[in-house]
Amino acid sequence: MKYKIVSDSSSNLLSFAAAPYATVPLKIITAEQEYVDDAALDVAAMIKDLRTVKGKTGTSCPNIHEWKQAMADADMVFAITITSNLSGSCAAALQAKAELEEENPAQKICVLDSLSTGPEMQLVIEKLAALCAEGKAFEAIECEIREYMTHTHLIFCLESMANLARNGRVNPVVAKVAGVLGIRIVGVASAVGTLELLHKPRGAEKALLSIIDVMRENGYRGGAVRIAHCNNEVGATKLAAKLRAAFGEVEIKIVPTTALCSFYAEEGGLMIGYEDI
Repeated sequence: MKYKIVSDSSSNLLSFAAAPYATVPLKIITAEQEYVDDAALDVAAMIKDLRTVKGKTGTSCPNIHEWKQAMADADMVFAITITSNLSGSCAAALQAKAELEEENPAQKICVLDSLSTGPEMQLVIEKLAALCAEGKAFEAIECEIREYMTHTHLIFCLESMANLARNGRVNPVVAKVAGVLGIRIVGVASAVGTLELLHKPRGAEKALLSIIDVMRENGYRGGAVRIAHCNNEVGATKLAAKLRAAFGEVEIKIVPTTALCSFYAEEGGLMIGYEDI
């Protein structure tokens, strides 16, 4: 049986060598231009362009046809999407699943709503690859991955929330706080996949300590960590060092954000996916 993992591009993994894998792109839309979140996009140029954009900006999810194309060539498909509370990507993936399974009843497709984005999705993709490599039955993998997802979390630290405010995701008044006198915003993906803002530390050092405090309060004891950064490798590396100092030899991977997560995290933003196991 041939298996495949598919994610939308909010996972920051546009390629993944450990398993048969594909991504479907989200898009960032302004009045002047549309940016497709794929390997051809110059993310740094997009970030630079967005600094001067005026007016409303938005995002667009992959359509049903794009999901079907990515899913069609495997017997067993595990698809993971950005939280359904921020995007229609999950709904499109579910419709693609229904159509494909009607066309080919032998095909098995599992669609997972991450209730999150970015590095938490990366953890799930890596776990899926490991489970599939073990040769387990489709139903067993689905059961195990859904259980695993109850033990993964996302925390973020933002220096700016201008795009979130323009996109209607946060209150513009709250967004103005970020970046004022070095204030950062630390928050999490809630249990229902919405953005929950928790703390407003002043300065990069206090922000990193706040991240670790929130992780510890949420049950973190030294599990795997994935850090995605938007032009802030220095901050990501410092956070990794602090985590290892506090919890020992933590398994950490650091990746840059691709377009969708760069749009929401903005310059200097950090996104951290972690296990509580």
